[in-house]
Amino acid sequence: MKIHVKVPATTANLGPGFDALGLALDLWNEADFVATDDRQITLTIAGEGEGKLPTDANNPIVEAALQVYDLAKKPCSGIRIHCINRVPLSSGLGSSSTAMLTGLLGANALLGNPFNDEEILKLAIENEGHPDNVAPAMLGGLVASIVYEGRVISIKLPARANRSPMHVTIVLPDFDFPTRQARAILPKQVDRKDAIYNISRAVMVTEALRTGDLDLLGKAMTDALHQPYRLPLIPGAQAAMEAGRHAGAAAVALSGAGPSLIAFSSKQDPNIGHSMQRAFEAAGLSARIFELSTSYEGAEVMIV
Repeated sequence: MKIHVKVPATTANLGPGFDALGLALDLWNEADFVATDDRQITLTIAGEGEGKLPTDANNPIVEAALQVYDLAKKPCSGIRIHCINRVPLSSGLGSSSTAMLTGLLGANALLGNPFNDEEILKLAIENEGHPDNVAPAMLGGLVASIVYEGRVISIKLPARANRSPMHVTIVLPDFDFPTRQARAILPKQVDRKDAIYNISRAVMVTEALRTGDLDLLGKAMTDALHQPYRLPLIPGAQAAMEAGRHAGAAAVALSGAGPSLIAFSSKQDPNIGHSMQRAFEAAGLSARIFELSTSYEGAEVMIV
């Protein structure tokens, strides 16, 4: 029996929705799991991270898979895993969430699904520490999350982008900006006016995505809690945001903690990505462009 797992990339924050909003994107990591009886766990990787990511027990997919076996109190007689990675590492596109969910879902399926989807999502959120990437990767579409009495509640919101996808341009500069560093630079306290600024705009962003109102999205997708601190550390990022808007993007923001930027438009326009790319190049950084759509579908598990 072979288990095939697909998990989408995600973009979090969406401007003002810091640690609360996330959106699944049509860019997928895939993996095949086969149970063996040789007491070995072997993992091979093709695509993003090939030759860089560990292929032993230190790989996050393997770590997550073994966690499921431990929680199910089942011995692992061996697993063979082959990954096809399309989500860039450390990009602000949720690569760590895709890896974790891949391992959890693959092992759970091999064991006959002792845990339901809600339990898998809860475990992934606990491991990740925040739900903004994990939840949309699992559920698909636009997802909002809150913490209630120590428990994370994530809901999939209606969004026109899910039915008639807005076009998304991702521009990823060649710049090392680990999430840990991106979080460490944020202030411990925020001004009330900044909190109000973000709360009101987060509501507007969800409404803009619900109705497909790109004009409203452009007005609302600004932020006072994280982008002002992170953008100056990424060479060319501020200029690239301005270049994207000037080229016709309705809204541009950091994708997650960065370093990638996400631009929304009504249709694909190569000039948006190329303009942003040139701004990064002027600051000394090469950059890759990904032309994507949003994804209403989340993680998938199939027996093949």
